Amino acid sequence: MAAWWRRNRDFLQFLVVFVIICLFQVSAQLVDEAVKCEDLKTGQYHCPQPAIDPDTQAALGCRKEGLVTVWCSAAPGINCTGDLKKDVPCRYTNGYHYDIALLTSIFLGMLGVDRFYLGYPAIGLLKLCTLGFMFLGQLVDIILIATQVVGPSDGSKYVINYYGPGLAHIYMDNHTYLKPQEDWTLS
Repeated sequence: MAAWWRRNRDFLQFLVVFVIICLFQVSAQLVDEAVKCEDLKTGQYHCPQPAIDPDTQAALGCRKEGLVTVWCSAAPGINCTGDLKKDVPCRYTNGYHYDIALLTSIFLGMLGVDRFYLGYPAIGLLKLCTLGFMFLGQLVDIILIATQVVGPSDGSKYVINYYGPGLAHIYMDNHTYLKPQEDWTLS
């Protein structure tokens, strides 16, 4: 048996070196294997907060759909190929200021100036002709604008100071309702 080892020593050394090289190449391929960046799952990438416009307090580049595209980076230890851009939600504003809308509703609402400012000329003209529906329409508009139920006609949000009264309306429909639970009891 010892003679066999001596005769095949060079072959065995070559075999050991070959196996080590093969294992090293396979492990290097596993480490360097990159996936497509758009296939990364949540938690495998990090998206920074979008840049904020100091005049509108909204994200720079926010589109009408309420989304802004930001460049994200893969988490440490994850290699990916391609661009990693994600759309994140934002508040789309188009220059209508909340404080101006509320103040025009309070002081000039009977003339319909608030509705003209927000882009509703028909209601503004009707309020102008009827003195704000005998001041009742002015009172209703003050409440609707103060609670941000009535906003700009183009569907954008108000420009509100950074610490201003921004509201997020939560709506209930067939997909978002309280489902009765078994442990609820009627007292």
